[in-house]
Amino acid sequence: MQTVRDIAKLPIDQWPAALRVEPVRGAFDIEVRPPGSKSLTNRALLLAALAEGVSTLTGALVDADDAQVMIAALRKLGAEIEITPQVDDRGESCGNATLRVRGVGGRWKIEPGEVVTLDLHNAGTATRFLTAAAVLQPADAGGIVIDGNARMRERPIGELAALLRELGVNVEELGKPGCVPLRVSAMPRDLVGGRELAVPTTASSQFISALMLVAPFVPGGLALRWVGPVTSWSYIKMTEGILDTLGAQAHDEYGHVMRVRSKRIYGKGGEPAARGLDGFQYAVEPDASGATYMNAAAALVPGARCVQIAEGFGSLQGDGRFMGLLEKVGATKSANLETTEVIGGPQVRGFAQDMSQMPDAAMTAAVLAGFAFQDSTSDQHAPARSTMTGLRTLRVKETDRVAALIAELAKVGVKVEPFTHRDGQGAGDEGVTITPPPGGVDCSPGVPPVEFETYDDHRMAMSLALIGLRRPNVVIKDPACVRKTYPTFWRDLAKVYG
Repeated sequence: MQTVRDIAKLPIDQWPAALRVEPVRGAFDIEVRPPGSKSLTNRALLLAALAEGVSTLTGALVDADDAQVMIAALRKLGAEIEITPQVDDRGESCGNATLRVRGVGGRWKIEPGEVVTLDLHNAGTATRFLTAAAVLQPADAGGIVIDGNARMRERPIGELAALLRELGVNVEELGKPGCVPLRVSAMPRDLVGGRELAVPTTASSQFISALMLVAPFVPGGLALRWVGPVTSWSYIKMTEGILDTLGAQAHDEYGHVMRVRSKRIYGKGGEPAARGLDGFQYAVEPDASGATYMNAAAALVPGARCVQIAEGFGSLQGDGRFMGLLEKVGATKSANLETTEVIGGPQVRGFAQDMSQMPDAAMTAAVLAGFAFQDSTSDQHAPARSTMTGLRTLRVKETDRVAALIAELAKVGVKVEPFTHRDGQGAGDEGVTITPPPGGVDCSPGVPPVEFETYDDHRMAMSLALIGLRRPNVVIKDPACVRKTYPTFWRDLAKVYG
């Protein structure tokens, strides 16, 4: 069976159906460059496609499936997108490119009566954002149908559809209630500028971000008033930050109301403009979620060192908080504006952590917890129980990630037990306790083989692969699923072998 080193430089279409991850022989010292942020790339892409004129995005993640799905959809809606791949001084690419985007000036290019269907596969970000942005079609268009694969047809989107209906938009459910496929019609011509929407607690913060991204193209903008605890606030603040950077006014009124509108006073030719954005230039930050895997690899191996080159890293991304968790587990970390550095401690320690502001890092943290021992000189070989809370959104991701962690970590003797509770805002929440097996995960040379299912979920594949750095005979099924957000993951992981 092929190993990580075997496929490190192979194109994705030559990767095997299953891949063996070999243990490292000792402390490693590596340098990697994480790909661009998927979350920021897709936000900036949508805004550039809707803006008036030409925008330039550098460091944008384009080789990943989610970004390719978004690019294909925006082109179908009339945006012109040119892609120039970027490589470093060694000729290596991390999947990034410079994008030159000619936008549509706030209205998608759809012919009268034409129905446009967008198949967005399992790209959750693109599906949520484009469902809201579909309202910006011409009034005489025939509608935009938002669809996806079998898993996407199970993921809830009814809360966003309900909010669009509050704005007077006709949203027709074509399949299972509350899920795609949906047909979305144009925004009403008589929509009152500055309309305020009451937003209850949602299953995904992407519903709120989707409305925020559309707001600059609505005359007078939108105001979103929270009537319950807000889901994944860090991602909403990310959207607020990129809107402010790129020419919109996004104002958070003490965590109660988010007001978003265009800053434009004059449009093309000097006529009054109550909506829209002008073309812009934007440098996409490296992906904080992707960076967690290689940092965790260093934290798992005593004395190992990982430096990630990441100019401007983490300023808008909630997963930048993962560096603080690494200190809890016993690693040493440092960061500046250009790099982050993690050095593994003598052993992994147990921890308690609220993951609500960095839910995409929960699987990485769970793997670390599976190798945790007591932080006590008198009982250093006793496994330590860890606790993570803020996980309720994990049930509606690419797979049910809580169920997947329970099933897969059990294969190496790690017990994952879910529990329910209420978070600090009083909302129903979910957490897990993670207990390593007595004596720790068996890492002896003759340990029985284990095959990890990945559920077509990139984050499950990358997290579970880390187990193989310590435990022999680990196999990852469907390794190609990492191309969703980190197409160079296996190349970067291969560096730990020297």
